[in-house]
Amino acid sequence: MNTEAEKRSLLLEMIMFATVDGHLHKREHDFLQLVALELGISDAEFKDLFHQEIKPIAIKSELQRVNQFYRLALLMHCDGVLHEREFKAIQQIALEMGLNLSAVKRVLEMMKKAPNAIINPVVLLEIFQEQHN
Repeated sequence: MNTEAEKRSLLLEMIMFATVDGHLHKREHDFLQLVALELGISDAEFKDLFHQEIKPIAIKSELQRVNQFYRLALLMHCDGVLHEREFKAIQQIALEMGLNLSAVKRVLEMMKKAPNAIINPVVLLEIFQEQHN
Protein backbone atom coordinates (compact mmCIF):
# COMPACT_ATOMS: atom_id res chain seq x y z
CA MET A 1 0.00 0.00 0.00
CA ASN A 2 1.66 3.14 -1.19
CA THR A 3 -0.43 6.28 -0.89
CA GLU A 4 -2.33 7.92 1.91
CA ALA A 5 -5.47 7.71 -0.23
CA GLU A 6 -5.06 3.93 -0.52
CA LYS A 7 -4.56 3.61 3.23
CA ARG A 8 -7.68 5.66 3.95
CA SER A 9 -9.59 3.64 1.37
CA LEU A 10 -8.66 0.34 3.05
CA LEU A 11 -9.73 1.63 6.42
CA LEU A 12 -12.92 3.13 5.01
CA GLU A 13 -13.81 -0.24 3.49
CA MET A 14 -13.25 -1.86 6.88
CA ILE A 15 -15.45 0.73 8.61
CA MET A 16 -18.25 0.16 6.09
CA PHE A 17 -17.94 -3.60 6.60
CA ALA A 18 -17.92 -3.28 10.41
CA THR A 19 -21.26 -1.49 10.32
CA VAL A 20 -22.97 -3.82 7.81
CA ASP A 21 -24.87 -5.50 10.66
CA GLY A 22 -26.18 -2.12 11.83
CA HIS A 23 -23.99 -1.99 14.93
CA LEU A 24 -20.36 -1.11 15.64
CA HIS A 25 -19.19 -3.19 18.60
CA LYS A 26 -16.48 -1.72 20.85
CA ARG A 27 -14.09 -4.54 19.90
CA GLU A 28 -14.64 -3.75 16.23
CA HIS A 29 -13.94 -0.08 16.89
CA ASP A 30 -10.78 -0.95 18.83
CA PHE A 31 -9.61 -3.24 16.03
CA LEU A 32 -10.21 -0.51 13.47
CA GLN A 33 -8.26 1.94 15.62
CA LEU A 34 -5.31 -0.47 15.73
CA VAL A 35 -5.36 -0.82 11.95
CA ALA A 36 -5.49 2.98 11.60
CA LEU A 37 -2.48 3.29 13.89
CA GLU A 38 -0.57 0.69 11.85
CA LEU A 39 -1.42 2.57 8.65
CA GLY A 40 -0.25 5.87 10.13
CA ILE A 41 -3.70 7.46 10.10
CA SER A 42 -4.22 10.09 12.78
CA ASP A 43 -6.97 9.76 15.37
CA ALA A 44 -8.78 12.82 13.99
CA GLU A 45 -8.67 11.44 10.45
CA PHE A 46 -9.81 8.03 11.74
CA LYS A 47 -12.87 9.60 13.39
CA ASP A 48 -13.61 11.57 10.22
CA LEU A 49 -13.70 8.38 8.13
CA PHE A 50 -16.89 7.34 9.93
CA HIS A 51 -18.65 10.27 8.20
CA GLN A 52 -17.39 9.65 4.66
CA GLU A 53 -18.98 7.66 1.87
CA ILE A 54 -16.15 7.46 -0.64
CA LYS A 55 -15.96 4.45 -2.94
CA PRO A 56 -12.89 2.37 -2.01
CA ILE A 57 -9.89 2.37 -4.35
CA ALA A 58 -9.28 -0.99 -6.06
CA ILE A 59 -6.29 -2.87 -4.68
CA LYS A 60 -3.97 -3.94 -7.49
CA SER A 61 -1.71 -6.48 -5.77
CA GLU A 62 -3.22 -9.90 -5.06
CA LEU A 63 -1.19 -10.18 -1.86
CA GLN A 64 -2.65 -6.90 -0.63
CA ARG A 65 -6.19 -8.03 -1.59
CA VAL A 66 -5.72 -11.26 0.38
CA ASN A 67 -4.34 -9.24 3.29
CA GLN A 68 -7.35 -6.88 3.21
CA PHE A 69 -9.76 -9.82 2.99
CA TYR A 70 -8.10 -11.35 6.07
CA ARG A 71 -8.34 -8.04 7.96
CA LEU A 72 -12.05 -7.93 7.16
CA ALA A 73 -12.47 -11.54 8.27
CA LEU A 74 -10.71 -10.80 11.57
CA LEU A 75 -12.94 -7.78 12.01
CA MET A 76 -15.99 -9.96 11.37
CA HIS A 77 -14.92 -12.30 14.20
CA CYS A 78 -13.69 -9.76 16.75
CA ASP A 79 -17.08 -9.03 18.33
CA GLY A 80 -17.69 -12.74 18.91
CA VAL A 81 -20.91 -12.75 16.84
CA LEU A 82 -21.03 -13.93 13.24
CA HIS A 83 -23.94 -12.19 11.52
CA GLU A 84 -25.36 -13.60 8.29
CA ARG A 85 -25.16 -10.12 6.73
CA GLU A 86 -21.43 -9.97 7.52
CA PHE A 87 -20.87 -13.42 6.01
CA LYS A 88 -22.66 -12.47 2.80
CA ALA A 89 -20.98 -9.06 2.65
CA ILE A 90 -17.45 -10.43 3.07
CA GLN A 91 -18.02 -12.92 0.26
CA GLN A 92 -19.32 -10.15 -2.01
CA ILE A 93 -16.35 -7.92 -1.16
CA ALA A 94 -13.94 -10.80 -1.85
CA LEU A 95 -15.58 -11.41 -5.23
CA GLU A 96 -15.32 -7.71 -6.08
CA MET A 97 -11.63 -7.91 -5.14
CA GLY A 98 -11.22 -10.75 -7.63
CA LEU A 99 -10.49 -13.40 -5.00
CA ASN A 100 -11.43 -17.03 -5.56
CA LEU A 101 -14.71 -17.80 -3.78
CA SER A 102 -13.79 -21.37 -2.86
CA ALA A 103 -10.55 -20.13 -1.25
CA VAL A 104 -12.55 -17.45 0.58
CA LYS A 105 -14.98 -20.03 1.91
CA ARG A 106 -12.14 -22.33 3.02
CA VAL A 107 -10.44 -19.52 4.92
CA LEU A 108 -13.69 -18.44 6.58
CA GLU A 109 -14.41 -22.03 7.62
CA MET A 110 -10.89 -22.42 9.05
CA MET A 111 -11.27 -19.17 10.96
CA LYS A 112 -14.56 -20.38 12.46
CA LYS A 113 -12.79 -23.42 13.87
CA ALA A 114 -9.56 -21.72 14.95
CA PRO A 115 -9.01 -20.27 18.42
CA ASN A 116 -9.46 -16.49 18.21
CA ALA A 117 -10.21 -16.92 14.47
CA ILE A 118 -6.51 -16.58 13.66
CA ILE A 119 -4.86 -18.74 11.04
CA ASN A 120 -1.24 -19.00 10.03
CA PRO A 121 -0.39 -16.41 7.34
CA VAL A 122 1.55 -19.01 5.35
CA VAL A 123 -1.53 -21.27 5.28
CA LEU A 124 -3.67 -18.31 4.25
CA LEU A 125 -1.45 -17.53 1.28
CA GLU A 126 -1.17 -21.21 0.32
CA ILE A 127 -4.96 -21.51 0.13
CA PHE A 128 -5.17 -18.65 -2.33
CA GLN A 129 -2.11 -19.78 -4.31
CA GLU A 130 -3.57 -23.29 -4.74
CA GLN A 131 -6.22 -21.72 -6.95
CA HIS A 132 -3.55 -20.65 -9.47
CA ASN A 133 -2.44 -24.23 -10.18
